[in-house]
Amino acid sequence: MNKNSEKVKKILFISNGHGEDLNSSLMAEALLSVDHNLTIHAFPIVGEGKSYINKNITIVAPLQSMPSGGIFYLNILNLIQDLYSGLIALTIKQIITLNKIKNNYDLVIAVGDIVPLFFAYLTGKNYLNFLVANSSYYEGKLKLPFLTKLLLRSPRCQLIFTKDKFTSEDLQAQGLTKTICEGYPIMDGLKPTEKNLNLSSEIPMIALLPGSRLPEALHNLSLQLEVCETLVKISRKSWQFRAALVPSITDNHLKSIANNLNWHYDSGIFSQEINGKNIFVRVYNDAFADIILQCNLVLGMAGTAVEQAVGLGKPIIQIPGKGPQFTYRFAEAQMRLLGSSTVTIEDDRDKTVICQKTALKIIEIIEDREFLANCINNGKERIGDRGASLKMAKKILFY
Repeated sequence: MNKNSEKVKKILFISNGHGEDLNSSLMAEALLSVDHNLTIHAFPIVGEGKSYINKNITIVAPLQSMPSGGIFYLNILNLIQDLYSGLIALTIKQIITLNKIKNNYDLVIAVGDIVPLFFAYLTGKNYLNFLVANSSYYEGKLKLPFLTKLLLRSPRCQLIFTKDKFTSEDLQAQGLTKTICEGYPIMDGLKPTEKNLNLSSEIPMIALLPGSRLPEALHNLSLQLEVCETLVKISRKSWQFRAALVPSITDNHLKSIANNLNWHYDSGIFSQEINGKNIFVRVYNDAFADIILQCNLVLGMAGTAVEQAVGLGKPIIQIPGKGPQFTYRFAEAQMRLLGSSTVTIEDDRDKTVICQKTALKIIEIIEDREFLANCINNGKERIGDRGASLKMAKKILFY
């Protein structure tokens, strides 16, 4: 491939989801570290583009959050809610905006599925694609939609990135020879803040990851707190709990959860007395990396955050929620993607049964040294190490 850095000076990232935005922002950051003279703008199709904002990357797309958070494919009702909330009008605005600005860029990078890929094609520019939402691990062989394959075979599609080698080898065998794997950028976002989590090194710490979308994350956190309560009731061990929350979850939200569950909440700490034992769950909105780096096990009801935890070699227990994102269907698919590190509790209408099964599984896993060792190896295979963002940046600029 020819050196590309001399002709590429302005790049547009198009992405469609929280995880996609995160990967895009990390790739953009790495590109700027290689060439400070680049101009990089972002076009998030879904949500508010917070990952870009956090890295001071200019957003050039009209923004509007949808009820499903872009996860409407899991349930037709989610799509109906999005349509009612103005999805069609927003899409038209996005296409009009894209048409106005497309000539400002030398290269377009689509991160996600068919939607950003189609938007990239509409620009008429050369484009790259990072198939971040796709993996051959789901079914053993990746069956891409016809239109996706057509756009990936276009002469204007310069490179196709996948997040794991298994998928890149599969797509190459299917004739998509421009496919490569340089790793998964999300691991580069795990930078600890060195925040003091007030942990005892002798006691297992369980990380609670309830997700990022409201109000779903609040329902998920409530269920996770009930699991903590059950675990303390049935176990002779001592436990520590730390929850990683998004900043949009406020103290008022947390006080409401505490009132509904008959807990006490004050200054970032849920507390309750159970059978003479005090249980504390400390919550943070600025210590995600610290929490998953130091935990012994993750209670996960999230997408990208769970993938990052798997990459660190952590065991994951997934509890199906009510959605729109983290349903049993989503959790089961994520289990196929992430392999043996993840255990999904069977869906059950009886919340007491779910909490009981989850608590027993936590106790079982914490004491299973062989399983814990396998989680480390599985994380390296499925997710990989840090450094992918820089490797991808160099491929983009020097292909």
